[in-house]
Amino acid sequence: MRMMSTFSQRTVSFSLVASRSGRAMMLALACASAVLATGCASLAPPAPLTSSDGTSVEHYRGRFSVRYEQNGEARNTYGNFEWQQNGENSTVQLLDPLGQTQAIVRENPRSASLELPGKAPLTGPRLEDVMHDALGFALPVGGLRYWLRMQSAPGSQASIERDPQTQRPTQLKQDGWTIDYQAYFDGSPLRVKRIDLSRDLDGSPLAVRLVIDE
Repeated sequence: MRMMSTFSQRTVSFSLVASRSGRAMMLALACASAVLATGCASLAPPAPLTSSDGTSVEHYRGRFSVRYEQNGEARNTYGNFEWQQNGENSTVQLLDPLGQTQAIVRENPRSASLELPGKAPLTGPRLEDVMHDALGFALPVGGLRYWLRMQSAPGSQASIERDPQTQRPTQLKQDGWTIDYQAYFDGSPLRVKRIDLSRDLDGSPLAVRLVIDE
């Protein structure tokens, strides 16, 4: 576990490539639109995360796309991302198709922040709130890290369907979201290659596509 606005005009639509799960990834998705709306300005890339307890830092790269509604108008966005995960600390860098950093998301158990070009960082105790304040909607940040691992998130009921022959998950439903597992990498351990997420909350549909590259 790069961004969003009227990307069809500035740059984007939504396909995310991620390797493993991550909340940061989700925030990344949301940030994209707000970021690209600011124009050609970009941010300096974040410094690499380092581990203080000897554990390895996970690195992911990918593409994302999102379709949503804002003020009754259909919008879509897409881009690329680079994601670093060190335990509960996440940093997501969102990039436009030219490789320019357009947003940086930082999240840990105590706080979350969103950095956009030319603006002071937006901060808050919950990632979803920061996203909603900046973008007008929130993505399933907390659940995504588990769903990419083909698991249900703790704390609420979920249902999962599996292929009767391979026993690979085909669909998971939780917290109003439908997660369709579209493709897997070959080999072991089992890793998801593409998932589609959808939700219709209060008449505001939201669809997310994640495509895992490696």
